[in-house]
Amino acid sequence: MKPVYSAIPFAILVSLAPAAEPFLSPVFTDNMVLQRDQADAVWGWTAPGAAVKVSIAGKATEGKAGPDGKWLVTLPPLPAGGPYALNVEGPQTVTLQNVLVGDVWLCSGQSNMEWVVKNSTNADAEIAAADFPQIRQLFIPHVTAAGPQTTFSGDGWKVCSPQTAGYFTAVGYYFGRELHKELGVPIGLIHSSWGGTIAEAWASKEGLAPIQDFNQAMEALEAQAKSAPGAASPQDQWFTKNDAGTSAGWSGEKFADSAWPELAQPLQWMGSNVPDLAHMDGAVWFRRSVQLTAAAAGKAATLDLGTIDDEDTVWVNGRQVGATEGFQKSRSYPVPAGLLKAGPNSIAVRVMDINGGGGLTGPAEAMKLKLAGVEPVSLAGPWHYKVGADFSKTTPYPKAVGTNPNIPTVLYNAMIAPLLPYGIKGAIWYQGESNASRGMQYRKLLPAMIGDWRKRFGQGDFPFYIVQLANFTARLPQPGESEWAELREAQTLTAKTLPNSGQAVIIDIGEAADIHPKNKQDVGKRLALQALAKTYGKKIVAAGPEFKEARAEGPAMRLSFDSIGGGLVAQGGTLKGFAIAGDDKKFVWADAKIDGTTILVSSPQVPQPAAVRYAWATNPEATLFNQEGLPASPFRTDTWPGITDDRK
Repeated sequence: MKPVYSAIPFAILVSLAPAAEPFLSPVFTDNMVLQRDQADAVWGWTAPGAAVKVSIAGKATEGKAGPDGKWLVTLPPLPAGGPYALNVEGPQTVTLQNVLVGDVWLCSGQSNMEWVVKNSTNADAEIAAADFPQIRQLFIPHVTAAGPQTTFSGDGWKVCSPQTAGYFTAVGYYFGRELHKELGVPIGLIHSSWGGTIAEAWASKEGLAPIQDFNQAMEALEAQAKSAPGAASPQDQWFTKNDAGTSAGWSGEKFADSAWPELAQPLQWMGSNVPDLAHMDGAVWFRRSVQLTAAAAGKAATLDLGTIDDEDTVWVNGRQVGATEGFQKSRSYPVPAGLLKAGPNSIAVRVMDINGGGGLTGPAEAMKLKLAGVEPVSLAGPWHYKVGADFSKTTPYPKAVGTNPNIPTVLYNAMIAPLLPYGIKGAIWYQGESNASRGMQYRKLLPAMIGDWRKRFGQGDFPFYIVQLANFTARLPQPGESEWAELREAQTLTAKTLPNSGQAVIIDIGEAADIHPKNKQDVGKRLALQALAKTYGKKIVAAGPEFKEARAEGPAMRLSFDSIGGGLVAQGGTLKGFAIAGDDKKFVWADAKIDGTTILVSSPQVPQPAAVRYAWATNPEATLFNQEGLPASPFRTDTWPGITDDRK
């Protein structure tokens, strides 16, 4: 499922070549936070061979620019403190004011990390109270790039105040606020996120290569970057070779579509009850005829189609009138004078769904043909449709670079690479909605991305904390499979197996009708608990119950857990959300009760239990907590190593 997020007024740019390289990298500005207790790199560009001196807090370091003009000096470790002035002297002189030394955290992911404080719960009061001059944020603008970039266009570090906090990342701010209050040190937040994005866009080419799943897409990206001006685009070439509608002329004015089935529009086809579309990514053609009077013939018009997921190309009477990429954009195309005629007029729309969602997504009232002096013609209702290309049966589609962030490597190239090797304490990550249909792949992808970042920053296995996906969508009456549950499992496995990692479980604070739950305070707090316990060594309970072992005992399964804190708790008084199955893997709701530090799970329908699942749904009924009020992570025993059987 592809999340839709409110537009945030920041620049969206595309970069295929490095920008002019400045004397001092734009990551270094007034009000910045340097990472304490470690050697920090400072860098920029000048004439080859030129000497550069950097000084702060009475300490100075010198270096020279290399043959490519880049200079980099390493500051000696500094304790938390400030404010300081940082002086850079060379062919130019720059003095940065109000510099602090503390802990710097990289905040990344998709829209739930991008969501700002002004969109969170109790926003007005939170903003009014946001007087924390030792918390700062550096925002990285939305940019894509075909290759790694060295710099970016930003407006520098901002000091947290009621005037600025509204545009801080909400999860990052609430996380940083908890750390600042508990540790008493300055906190820097580097906010580099983009709503609706896939995880593979945030990793480098080298980081993704061992997985092999993305090699063709990365090769296509390189080919686009090198393509000669005037040549047919890789996308046009793909449609010619793979899309039946393109080769058969389904856009034509006289094309006969009467044998095609009809489907009411608007409709998001992914997850719909349309069998050939419900689980398909690829190209689908939609056609309909609009009857116009002689008074409307020949007039210029505007064709509005609302939002379309992800890309579309539109023809009127066989002539292309528009094309757009980006699922959040509303389509409005001018129809030139002389194209429309009295009688029937054909409209053809080729919709390309890259990932999740898919279709003309509405609203219905946005779909209309508008002509001056004539009542608008509604385009909502039945359209003929036919699948032109199913991704499962074609070569990979070469996504256009443009402003499209959902291409492997393009966000790493433009929004992570320019930060390297800035000193950081660690990273927090809230992403997964856009990879939810590929949970098994995410088991490899997320660890690969984390390892890639750790290698690139060159600061060892720095802490990396993951936000597990929240509960979302309508609750289902019976146990079943769930792509979101599989994605959560991949997040859990990463947090358990990767050194210096952890996760914040938020299965209890999502919203069924909103993929962007507004309670970002508890998300930040739970991330902070992970960091305080694992990074800062605080003796606290940092997580809810974590499944450890399942033991079959006659007609029941006994489950044991780590991180039970002061004890297991059934929120609301009764444990719910447990399902049980025998060897046939037919899960039914189970009875569950707390027995000391364990839980007994059973059902009269399953006399020989073999597996248990808890909160295994996109929006489960999550009731298992510890005394500290932290929820248990969803789990299934049927994929964990070994179940002890004591029935013999």
